[in-house]
Amino acid sequence: MDLALLERALAERSEPAYRARQVWEWVARGADSYEEMTTLPKALRSALAEEVPLSTLEVVTERVARDGTVKVLFHTHDGHPVEAVLMRYRDGRRSLCLSPQSGCPLTCTFCATGAMRFGRNLTASEILEQALHFRRREPVNHAVYMGMGEPFLNYEAVVDSAARLPDLGITHRRTTISTVGWLPGLRRFVDEMEAPIRLALSIHAADPELRSELMPVNDRYPLADVLSECRRYFELRRRKVFVEYVMLAGVNDSPAAARELAALLDGKTFKVNLIPYNPTGMFEGSPRSVIEAFKSVLERARIPATVRLTRGRDIEAACGQLASAPAPRG
Repeated sequence: MDLALLERALAERSEPAYRARQVWEWVARGADSYEEMTTLPKALRSALAEEVPLSTLEVVTERVARDGTVKVLFHTHDGHPVEAVLMRYRDGRRSLCLSPQSGCPLTCTFCATGAMRFGRNLTASEILEQALHFRRREPVNHAVYMGMGEPFLNYEAVVDSAARLPDLGITHRRTTISTVGWLPGLRRFVDEMEAPIRLALSIHAADPELRSELMPVNDRYPLADVLSECRRYFELRRRKVFVEYVMLAGVNDSPAAARELAALLDGKTFKVNLIPYNPTGMFEGSPRSVIEAFKSVLERARIPATVRLTRGRDIEAACGQLASAPAPRG
C-alpha cells in the first residue's frame, strides 16, 4: 500500500487523521480488501478501493518449494522485477526475506542478483508490500533484509519500512538488516538505530585480495573499516553482529581461511553463520565435511558458529539465488 497516496486521498476528502491509522491497522492484520474494514464508513471504503490500491506490486509468478518455502516474483508499477520469499520452519517460525532494491549494483560474483541489471531503489511502501503479501496468507514473525539489493544503499526506505514491521507481528528483535559493508549506510545505522534491529555483515573472505575478487565493494570500503563500525555498534547497543560466510569449494573454505577469519573476529562481538553455497552457475559448494571442519576451527578459537539451514533451493529461493529479468514493456 502506498501510504503517502492513502494520506493524500484521505486529506482530499477531509477525513480525520485517524482514518489512515485505521486503514493501516486493518492492512497490517492481513485484510485483503477495503470491504473488510468495518470501522470505516461504507462510502469511504468504496472510494478508497477506487483510489488507493492495497498493493502497487503486481504478482507475476509464485513458486512453492518441497520444504514449503514460497517465492514470489513481483513487478513494480514501472516494470522492475522484485523477488521476496516466505520461509516456513517446523518450530513455527515464518520468516520473510525482503528486497530493498530491484537488482543490485554491487556485483558480488557468487550472487545471482549481482548479475542482474540494476533497476532502482524500492520505496518503503514497496518493501512493506512484499511483507503484506505474505501476511495476508498467514501470520509472520521474522524478517531479514537479505533479498535483492544492498539495504544500506536504500537506507531511508529500509529503516522506514522496518519501523512498521511490528504492526505485522515482526518485532524489531526478530528483524535483521544484512549489508555487504556499505560504509556510509552502516555508519548511519550505528549512529541512529535505537530500536533493537539486528545487524548482519556479509564477509565471505578474510583475505583482502580474495574478498575484493568476490565482493568488489571491498576495494571501496575495506573490511577493517567495516569491522570497526560493527564493533562500535556492539559497544553502543550491546547486540552481537551476525557474520554471513558463504562456503565456496576450493575458494574460501580451507582451514587456513577459517583461521584468517577467526583472527579478524572475537566471540564477544560476532557470531558466524556458515552458508552452504546455493548454485548460481559460477562456483561449487563446499562438501558438508569441509563446512564442519571450517566450523570446528572457528569454535576452537571461541568464535560461535552455526551452519545455516538451506530453504527453497529447488525453486531458486535460497540465499544468493534471487534474480529475474525485467518486465517486458509494451
